[in-house]
Amino acid sequence: MQSPFDGKICVVTGVASGIGRALALQLASEGALLAISDVDGEGLDETKELIGASSNRVRSDILDVSDELAVAAYPQMVKESLGQADYVFNNAGLTRVGTFDEMPLTSFEKVMDVNFWGVVRMSKAFLPQLKETKGGLVNISSVFGLIGFPGQVEYCASKFAVRGFSESLAQEVAELGVCVTSIHPGGVATNIARNAHIDVLPSKFSSREQAEKEFDKVARTSPERAAKIILNGTAKRRRRVMVGADAAVLSGVQRLLPQSYAGLIRKLMGGNLT
Repeated sequence: MQSPFDGKICVVTGVASGIGRALALQLASEGALLAISDVDGEGLDETKELIGASSNRVRSDILDVSDELAVAAYPQMVKESLGQADYVFNNAGLTRVGTFDEMPLTSFEKVMDVNFWGVVRMSKAFLPQLKETKGGLVNISSVFGLIGFPGQVEYCASKFAVRGFSESLAQEVAELGVCVTSIHPGGVATNIARNAHIDVLPSKFSSREQAEKEFDKVARTSPERAAKIILNGTAKRRRRVMVGADAAVLSGVQRLLPQSYAGLIRKLMGGNLT
């Protein structure tokens, strides 16, 4: 059976590792033409090497989604080398750990600039092409776009914002033939925690290494499995996709117990760094 992504032009940000890399590899295996990007040039090159595709099927760029001018110029570059985008996967993101009281506002601004404004910039830039191709805009939120969690105020705020933006935009562009999908991964074994800037290490951890080990305990979904779930939901033009049983459970708890879910979720998660 032919893949729905065969011959489609797919733009994927944040491909140096984790879900972004897994998405790029899976899409390439299904015959897609790719425009891949990341701020990590070394990781970006590794992903392109793993794809192993001919140069005319893969465009690779170092791209910082917090750079407004660079993002604005990117769609035309993709169009000239590959054609108009059919799908845009806004995966680039970062996290920082620490309480709101102790973290500087510059830290909060950086997370919002990448996680939220990066999605907004890319969506704005590529929407004209997606209207032409009747394509799909796929925005990676998080289970933390559904629930609040201490020590992750900035990350939760950014991912709640991505969810609200995506769900609202989906209604605006549906009649134009564009599908907007909000993705909510639970614990996925990626490098986002290892690459996180820790403003203040939570008192329960004696070291960063201990915090990373705690993350590994709840990261039950592989990036490859996450990518397959995301692409399946994208192909079916779903507006919301939950990635992992933990994401589905936590979302359900929040809906059933909107006033008291926080205590139960902390107990279920053991207060882990995620």
